[in-house]
Amino acid sequence: MQGSSDGPGRRGAWGVIAVVLLVGVHLVRGGAGEWPSDGPPQPATAAAAGRAAALGGATAAPLPASPPVRVRVPSVRIDAPVTRVGLDAEGWIEAPAPDDRNLAGWYTGAVTPGERGTAVVVGHVDVPGGGRAVFYDLGALAPGKRVEIARGDGRTAVFTVYGVEVVPKDGFPAARVYGTTGAPELRLITCGGRYSPAGGYEGNVVVSARLTEVR
Repeated sequence: MQGSSDGPGRRGAWGVIAVVLLVGVHLVRGGAGEWPSDGPPQPATAAAAGRAAALGGATAAPLPASPPVRVRVPSVRIDAPVTRVGLDAEGWIEAPAPDDRNLAGWYTGAVTPGERGTAVVVGHVDVPGGGRAVFYDLGALAPGKRVEIARGDGRTAVFTVYGVEVVPKDGFPAARVYGTTGAPELRLITCGGRYSPAGGYEGNVVVSARLTEVR
């Protein structure tokens, strides 16, 4: 699935799909057998059923473009700087450096958080050699909780979570996860689902949230 084979119009979309695979590669290398049997928290069935309709009309007006500098999710103790991640020479998106366990990555091929469209922020669940990484607790997030993105323009885009789910890496539902709904939205993504030493994590935890406040 190389972006270059799909033409310039789809290069960014394929790049985003690639990031979840790249994160998975790092996790496989990062240490089979290092984690306790229960692993990182996974979304509850009820949480995975959330939909944007649950927010009703509670949507803030879109913001102009401004890159994110920090992501905070108080309910699951996430507070991390955000770096920019793009595509490498082969058309694959680059994941955040695995040697920094508290670093998230904003994919620059998508909109900035708060703009109209779907922004994408990714992070590792663990790091090479074992140990929790920035999005280890992402699967414990529940609908109705807040995600705060501090932006370079000094404003903070506050998103309300409406969906938390595990999706398979095989047959990843890219159109649904990354598609634009017409509102300013955010996706937080890390690895999740069943883990095996040979194949790593089978899926991805995907958090869907909509802009509801600007501070």
